Amino acid sequence: MNNKLNNNAIKISSKPKLLVSVKEQMITSSYSTKTIDAYTKWIKEFILFNNKKHPRELNKAHVEKFLTYLAVDRRVSPSTQSQALAALLYLYKNHFREQFGWMEDVIRAKRTKRLPVVFTKEEAKSVIDNMSGVPKLAASLLYGSGLRLGECLSLRVLDIDFELNTITVRRGKGDKDRTTY
Repeated sequence: MNNKLNNNAIKISSKPKLLVSVKEQMITSSYSTKTIDAYTKWIKEFILFNNKKHPRELNKAHVEKFLTYLAVDRRVSPSTQSQALAALLYLYKNHFREQFGWMEDVIRAKRTKRLPVVFTKEEAKSVIDNMSGVPKLAASLLYGSGLRLGECLSLRVLDIDFELNTITVRRGKGDKDRTTY
């Protein structure tokens, strides 16, 4: 019996695929799950947009063409376009750890500056008064505390100090803990 491997046998790569290795690196660097998911999604879309070419084979023109496609054809918002660019910047600067100076020159989307729309106290009260149960509690907390939606949904009873009137947000944005009053 021949113990040698057949040359036609399926080869198992010793290196993880690009998206898997990017994801592993981001986990090791303590990036949030949402950021990891978003960045790997944009990197995958960039690769598919460029006919599955490896990103090391691509240049500034490819990145700009992809970002233009997102803005013009897919009509994504400037913040979404910026997120896609941030994912590609991460890939080239942090993952490949090579000098891709041309990435600095990629044209960035400009956000239109708008004043935030804020409910009056009466409008907020009217909206909250028309709710009940857990949604009413969540809306009241969001309005009165300045919590982000994800922070509010992650709250536990032990995070609320009724004596000090504080809420401790654990692992909030940037994976940081903070206290609101």
